Amino acid sequence: MSTSPGPVDLTFTAPIGITVKGDLWSCVEIPGSVELFGTGKAVKVVASIDGEPVTAGLMPTGSGGHMLSVSAKLRKKLGKELGDPVTVHLMERLP
Repeated sequence: MSTSPGPVDLTFTAPIGITVKGDLWSCVEIPGSVELFGTGKAVKVVASIDGEPVTAGLMPTGSGGHMLSVSAKLRKKLGKELGDPVTVHLMERLP
């Protein structure tokens, strides 16, 4: 568990798209995020999505986890659409 800023090493593959209150959001759900970060609140991280670097806030899903937003610009750069899988690597928790 990483409750303070510092290195993190989690790599996983998941589809783009999370249903939140009936709407499909362009996000990837982070598996085991509450256990990993020790909180259900927003967490800022350095990560990569299919090798592309991103610095982002992981937002609570409302169902006990976190989600990482995948912007339309990044999806276009990666050639990905909603439902397509991406590989995410979380590298650092920021203050």
